[in-house]
Amino acid sequence: MEKSATGKAAAGKGFRKKTGAVAIAVLVFGLALAGCGNRDGAGDKGGGKEVVLNEVAHSIFYAPMYVAIEKGYFAEEGINLTLVTGFGADKTMTAVLTDEADIGFMGSESTIYTYVGGTEDYVVNFAQLTQRAGNFLVSREPIENFSWDMLVGKDVLGGRAGGMPEMVFEYILDKNGIDPAQVNIDQSIDFGSTAAAFSGGQGDFTVEFEPHGTLLEQKGDGYVVASLGKDSGYVPYTSFSAKKSYLEKNKDTVQAFTNALQKGMDYVRNHTPEEIAQVIAPQFPETDMETLTAIVARYYEQDTWKENLVFQKDAFDLLQNILDDAGVLKERVPYEDLVTVEFAEKAAK
Repeated sequence: MEKSATGKAAAGKGFRKKTGAVAIAVLVFGLALAGCGNRDGAGDKGGGKEVVLNEVAHSIFYAPMYVAIEKGYFAEEGINLTLVTGFGADKTMTAVLTDEADIGFMGSESTIYTYVGGTEDYVVNFAQLTQRAGNFLVSREPIENFSWDMLVGKDVLGGRAGGMPEMVFEYILDKNGIDPAQVNIDQSIDFGSTAAAFSGGQGDFTVEFEPHGTLLEQKGDGYVVASLGKDSGYVPYTSFSAKKSYLEKNKDTVQAFTNALQKGMDYVRNHTPEEIAQVIAPQFPETDMETLTAIVARYYEQDTWKENLVFQKDAFDLLQNILDDAGVLKERVPYEDLVTVEFAEKAAK
């Protein structure tokens, strides 16, 4: 689904599941052999810099990006942006590797999978947007003083193996001295369907992104009892990335793109959740203003968004620790290969 830079097209509805490391690695290997695509190295075009951005999902979680669209910051930087929703990290990564998209926005673990998979023109992270997980633990009954050991022996609707939502969840369990095997985690339900399954009576708890957590509360079907973003600490959850060749051949475009994003970050940092919600409302026409504001406030209060877009080495190391703990990391990859801070540092000045 495509959206113009005006953001007036109907938004995608919720997250789809991220695929696991094995599936992405197989996909990447095949694409590397095929060498398909024709957008690579197209360069800056006259009359505006054309950029196709493929986002993993359309979510309030990514508010600063939509602020940059709705406030016209991309246009100010000379970017003619086309936004496409991929509905999954595998599809977003495929779009970038096959040159259907210039830039991808997804979990940075996907760039590690492609690198380890042997892709020659691998995908490099150049701007980190979120610094906390964006999902919440929802209980069937309200719990005033929740602790993670309450999940031992319980049925929890979780995420797909190898995806960041599930890996961060298991990382939190480990941090609290709980073996994930002590929790009955159901990974069989499509990521966008867990809230409906929970409403239908499945599970004692469910792990949900917004707006599903808030909607479950509004219906009286569940209660948010914990934030995975708060309890996991600062995690490099999503970032913008592009093929190495694209970054080398389109430096001015990437810098302008990053400048626009930084303006969106600055706006979010200096305005209230109510003001942010008003700006991004055209991106979410199916969400009423009260709900939209409540969700923005929830993300705002847990310090979801970075002050700048610089992807630091310690954050990348933490990401690899999480992948390692989850058993999906074959080998450590060098930060210097998969992250560049050149554009983000200039944009932050």
